[in-house]
Amino acid sequence: MADDQDRDELFTTFNDKVNMAPKALEDWLDTDESKSVGDSDGGESTGHKSGRKIVDIKRTNKADLTDDQWDWMAKVVGYINRHCAQVPDEPEGSDWAYSLKNWGHDPMKEDGCA
Repeated sequence: MADDQDRDELFTTFNDKVNMAPKALEDWLDTDESKSVGDSDGGESTGHKSGRKIVDIKRTNKADLTDDQWDWMAKVVGYINRHCAQVPDEPEGSDWAYSLKNWGHDPMKEDGCA
């Protein structure tokens, strides 16, 4: 990240895009639906790992965020933006919706992308 203004913008955008509270995301990550989607090498999917990182980020004070966390926040925003631009015909209960939820974004919420 280049400077504090960029980080301020990223922080705001991240918190707008990640519309699930840490506890709600943790609860979601424990579901079979959450574990059923995403790419993996036979283990935990990328999205599932991302969800755990997002919970940690959301529970970290802004001033205490590491460079790796800032980088991950930018990745999360990019993922959510790309996937919200590809809404399927029947989004509710789809792998698309489950994947987005693993990344902390519930597309079925009022502030979602569906």
